[in-house]
Amino acid sequence: MGKVAAKLKVMPQSPEIDLDDLQERLEQSLPEGAKINGFERDDVAFGLVALLPTVIVPDDAGGTEAVEESFSSVDDVESVEVENVGRI
Repeated sequence: MGKVAAKLKVMPQSPEIDLDDLQERLEQSLPEGAKINGFERDDVAFGLVALLPTVIVPDDAGGTEAVEESFSSVDDVESVEVENVGRI
């Protein structure tokens, strides 16, 4: 079984959210078998900055669903969407 790299877009609820703290909480929320291979930041608008983690997950049923669900349950996260997925 291979692995999949997925870039996700995590939108915080407001521009006042501490992105470093949010990044740590996202890392702690990862389901078993998944790991983060780096973060980027994207200026969206009006001071709002999205986090763009690249997540490595096993290539099995469900794909990135478990990661999306765990990120969505983190406090201060408004939304999570998959930007890009590819096999590695």
